[in-house]
Amino acid sequence: MAKWIDNAIFYEIYPQSFKDSNNDGIGDFNGIIEKLGYIKELGCNAIWMNPCFESPFNDAGYDVSDYYKTAPRYGSNEDLKHLFDEVHKMGMHILLDLVPGHTSVKHKWFLESMKAGENEFTDRYVWTDDIWESPEGMGCIRGISERNGSCAVNFFSTQPALNYGFYKPERPWQQPVDADGPKATVAALEDIMRFWLDAGCDGFRVDMAGSLVKNDEDFKGTIKLWQGIRAFLDREFPDAALISEWGEPDKSLEGGFHMDFLLHFGPSHYNDLFRCSEPYFSSRGKGDISEFVKTYKENYNKTSQKGLICIPSGNHDMERMARYLKGDELKLAFAFLLSMPGAPFIYYGDEIGMNYVENLVSVEGGYGRTGSRSPMQWDNTRNAGFSGAPADKLYIPLDNSPGRPDVESQVKDVDSLYNEVKRLISLRKAHPALQNMGKIEFIYAESHAFPFVYLRSSEEEKILVIINPSGKTASFKCGFPLDGKLYSSGGSITKEDGVVEVPAVSSGFYRV
Repeated sequence: MAKWIDNAIFYEIYPQSFKDSNNDGIGDFNGIIEKLGYIKELGCNAIWMNPCFESPFNDAGYDVSDYYKTAPRYGSNEDLKHLFDEVHKMGMHILLDLVPGHTSVKHKWFLESMKAGENEFTDRYVWTDDIWESPEGMGCIRGISERNGSCAVNFFSTQPALNYGFYKPERPWQQPVDADGPKATVAALEDIMRFWLDAGCDGFRVDMAGSLVKNDEDFKGTIKLWQGIRAFLDREFPDAALISEWGEPDKSLEGGFHMDFLLHFGPSHYNDLFRCSEPYFSSRGKGDISEFVKTYKENYNKTSQKGLICIPSGNHDMERMARYLKGDELKLAFAFLLSMPGAPFIYYGDEIGMNYVENLVSVEGGYGRTGSRSPMQWDNTRNAGFSGAPADKLYIPLDNSPGRPDVESQVKDVDSLYNEVKRLISLRKAHPALQNMGKIEFIYAESHAFPFVYLRSSEEEKILVIINPSGKTASFKCGFPLDGKLYSSGGSITKEDGVVEVPAVSSGFYRV
């Protein structure tokens, strides 16, 4: 088992936007290597890197054209192996982003699959038997090949769906999961994983892991598929970590994943906290955390209270938190993110409060997400230290707003968001109760009310976390002593006659 993941604190790198080492306007592997010391100094000990494989980049690399070759703009396969080595020298780990559900239309598998004559790849994708029939409930590609049929797509029209079978086949062209085509797709996926694990990566974050088997309402077929892959990894790579983008941890953990991401869409109420008209962590004090907690508890109990639910600060698919939260609000959001169970994930730049860049033209399928993918802001020099290329050659335009945050300035400012995040990570590392495997009990999480209070516990200790994002003093009845303070921000929390008064926009951590 990948025991290292028990204490992992991840930093998500969008490689094209992190650091450009050769001044072509786009980030690369060597740029990441240059900044590994920064990631370690912040306190993160693991990296999730977004897709870096060869691609036409119609969807920022989530449309892979060759799983075995890195995109030349980032560097060679040897450069990526060098990155793995340098990460390991730092005592850190790195996950690659695996996209198993679809490829690019330019992948050689798909080009072969489009041919009229049968070949090794005829059944690698989900095809109907006739050009006039489209797969129900899915988009499709049709009329671009000599093959008589329509090919299902998962998302963009350039992303044909790989064939893992149908749990309940209903049409002649819908193959069962144990047919030769789906079995060959699984074998190909295992070969890809084997190739990169042999090269030195430490595992995978799996894109849309619950979407592989079709007509699989209860996910039984998809769970069984991943259980088979888990058995393969246990035989050959027992230390390889698997983290799913699924959003239903009871299913993903049964499938053999170590942890599951909360999705920014669907029923998790995750965005009630950070990204809605009235986020809970806004000092306006109009938000509600109760539905998030209700859903979290349901998932927590379904997974035997393992708590292996990852809550990211954001990612390449979401608006940045700083579009909705500012200043001390962001500090309290991180107090929450870095004191919950499961591995925390910090999206590059969130630790300095990078802005969502408004009104950008879509770049590589980003559309509204493009504003969250702007270049990392390292300092206040040319191009914010991201690249020496001319500004008009940058992959995505920089945030040009006055006073934009940058790493260099925030490192020097003891009261900056960066230093608050660094202190909170240090606190988490120092206390087993606050780490990934510690248990959680919600003490006060009432509807449209403040503060938010929960108890983290391990065999060694119990820690009470109190967070009041609202701009007004809040109170709650508390049966715990507050004389074991470990950390606080904002004003002083007090207790009298069993009632705790929590100042506006403040937090406190207490060993109880």
